[in-house]
Amino acid sequence: MKASKSSAMLLASVLLILNGFLIRSTHSEEEEIAEENNAYFLDRDLPKFGEPIQNLTVALGREAVLICVIDNLQTYKVAWLRVDTQTILTIQTHVITKNHRMTITHVEGRKWVLRIKDVKESDKGWYMCQVNTDPMRNQIGFLNVVVPPNILDYPTSTDMVVREGSNVTLKCAASGSPQPSIIWRREGNEPISSGASSLNTSVFSIARVNRLNMGAYLCIASNGIPPSVSKRVMLIVHFPPMIWIQDQLVGAALGQKLTLECNSEAFPRSINYWMKNETIITQGKRFEPSTHEASNYKVVMKLTIKEVDISDFGTYKCVVKNSLGETDGSIKVYHIPSTTTTPTSPPTTTTLPTTTEAFYRKNYKNKVYRPLDEYSSSSNKILVGDSGELWNIELSKDKDRYRENSAANLEDQREKEAFVDNETKSSTSSRRHTELMDLNLLFALLMIFHLR
Repeated sequence: MKASKSSAMLLASVLLILNGFLIRSTHSEEEEIAEENNAYFLDRDLPKFGEPIQNLTVALGREAVLICVIDNLQTYKVAWLRVDTQTILTIQTHVITKNHRMTITHVEGRKWVLRIKDVKESDKGWYMCQVNTDPMRNQIGFLNVVVPPNILDYPTSTDMVVREGSNVTLKCAASGSPQPSIIWRREGNEPISSGASSLNTSVFSIARVNRLNMGAYLCIASNGIPPSVSKRVMLIVHFPPMIWIQDQLVGAALGQKLTLECNSEAFPRSINYWMKNETIITQGKRFEPSTHEASNYKVVMKLTIKEVDISDFGTYKCVVKNSLGETDGSIKVYHIPSTTTTPTSPPTTTTLPTTTEAFYRKNYKNKVYRPLDEYSSSSNKILVGDSGELWNIELSKDKDRYRENSAANLEDQREKEAFVDNETKSSTSSRRHTELMDLNLLFALLMIFHLR
């Protein structure tokens, strides 16, 4: 009996415990449902964000507009904050920060508009729109500030002056957001390196620079935000003068207009002039020197002889000088004679032979040409003589004079042949042979008179 009673009591206790747990469980579920219902009704009466804040990208210097949309604000307050610095910017329609570029407006009853004028790169970051509910409600948006490229003065190369043959490095640095890309080009679209018209690099080098590399180089920076910017870097190459002459031997006839030409290259810019017989040729009635700049280092020199005279034959020099050196080139001008005929005297006469051209002797001191006196066959000293002694004396003088003139004529003839081309040399040689025969004949006649 006792055992039965004990079992009955234990069963009753378990039932009571289970019944209490069930009661508690039912009560807890009811409380949770009630709390959820209360929260729903409470949340329904609190302010809500009508739209998310749009992320914004603005160029430097423009205006940024951030909009926070709030429904059912009731008596709660709205504030704008800078997230990264935890700075309160505005509360309701009042600007709290001392930044005079910021303004706040409340439009259409639900929009709170934050404006930032003349946006700076430092304005970039996260912005929060907050409502002072409990717990607090907020949403955030990102303001991105893009910056057009700007070429930095310090790392970027300036105008450079180098000697030909040295190595050169050009640099270009730029800032901006996003980071700009850099392209090098040459002014006038000339090849910049190995036939390439441009180089996509901030630094490039030229090994053993030469005069062809001289000119303006453009560093262009761009990042998709207009405007792109550029900087002009002038590369100046210094080198001593050089001369090119196409025709170093020029023939001309008397009275002809003649132009001599030299081409020179030098930098810094050179002094250019013409010389003849160590004398500088200047502008005058007979000479007209001129220069023409073909490029910033190329010069074409010309010397025009308006009417060639016999004194104009000889060697001319074109001279080029700059601070790094001096050079010159020579052009020789020779005589091209006109076609002439040379008559010969009959062998039976005793008169001296004559030609259509007079012999000339060059006077190197005075730079002039003078005709040599011809021997006259009509002299009484040859044809008439009463006294043999006197006649012999005079005849011996004439023979000496004749020999001197003959030697001078031969010397002048050689000088003259230096200005004659190959065709005229053959005719001159034939004429000399004829003259020598006539001179020998005359000398024989003079000896016969002497023997008598």
